[in-house]
Amino acid sequence: MLEPFRSDFNARFTSEKYQELLTRLDVATRTKIDFRVSETPCFLPKALLDEMAEIGAELTHQLVGNPAYMAASAEAVPERFRVPGESEHPHFMTVDFGLVRSDDGGLQPKLVELQAFPSVFGYQSVLTREYIETYGLDTELQWLLGGLDEESYWALLRRVILGDHAAENVVLTEIAPETQKTLPDFHVYEDRLGIATVDIASLRKEGKRLFYQRDGRWIPISRIYNRAIVDEMERKNVQLGFDYRDELEVEWAGHPNWYFRISKFSLPFLKHPAVPATVFLDEWFREGEAKGLPMDRERVLLKPLYSFAGRGIQFAPSDEELASIPPAERHLYLLQERVQFEPAIETPHGKTQAEVRIMYLWPDGGELTPAISLVRMGRGLMMGVDHNKDQEWVGGSAGLFPVR
Repeated sequence: MLEPFRSDFNARFTSEKYQELLTRLDVATRTKIDFRVSETPCFLPKALLDEMAEIGAELTHQLVGNPAYMAASAEAVPERFRVPGESEHPHFMTVDFGLVRSDDGGLQPKLVELQAFPSVFGYQSVLTREYIETYGLDTELQWLLGGLDEESYWALLRRVILGDHAAENVVLTEIAPETQKTLPDFHVYEDRLGIATVDIASLRKEGKRLFYQRDGRWIPISRIYNRAIVDEMERKNVQLGFDYRDELEVEWAGHPNWYFRISKFSLPFLKHPAVPATVFLDEWFREGEAKGLPMDRERVLLKPLYSFAGRGIQFAPSDEELASIPPAERHLYLLQERVQFEPAIETPHGKTQAEVRIMYLWPDGGELTPAISLVRMGRGLMMGVDHNKDQEWVGGSAGLFPVR
């Protein structure tokens, strides 16, 4: 996208260098990367990244600072997963944008969705550094946002994840973490922060404390860096040694309630030109009108509220398919105007689409800070790495921008 960086990279690219990149990533993360890594980083104008970061922050504050929304979103948290001791704000935010063609011919961001849940902050920092070093890119290219450098980035991550606690008493919890595709990310935190990654089902409760086992010892947990997705726990029938509703003497880095509070559920409440028209399915049936949605059903998506990695999204749903959803369940679905991604990244396989994720950190007592971007490149209907694994010059990537 950004010249001369794009043309120069394409001209100097070799498959040998790409294989070296993959090898270096495996070494740096102490595991095999099990999802597709794009051959190329994305060179983006800093002004465009700053615009997306500003929009994402504005949308986040629209929600957190709105008492009516906060009351409504509290009801969105399932009772069986309603955890006490909720933080005043989410510690992590991710806001995804598609790049669309504006009326004046330029590119502009359009919101895809947002989620108050951690993303791959550790892995993404490693990936971006490896792109630069493996391909011998301009060392003045930057990737961190919000005025951060590598030292302050990791200091902020440490502050958010560990709080005031010793690393031994902080754990990253996930469902069977050794089987997760995000395991490379977990290993980066282990190496940089000294925390343990544990299966959430292996935690033991004694009184109001939780413990994890390490080197034959049961160690008390003071803070949990939460990476477990509750809909995955339900789908896999994971049995825990504690109840989410228990009053526990533990802090959460990424309190579980925020996964529900700021999610697809938030989209109909947002007001901004970058937000596509979105309506709850039950409201669409009740009011019997388009609610700002395109009349062309090909430009409409049906989304379940609580799913992960694009599961359950349906393109161009028919009236019959919408009517087949039981009335009592329609409040759990959205109809949304489909964002038409503009192919904007020149590759040897033609122009490729890019979805840009702005990732934020929000420490207790601090400010919401854009920290790093993640780019997903693809040519299909879906942009996730799982949906582009049989193609080349697609997959997980990183956003780079020049200092000047």
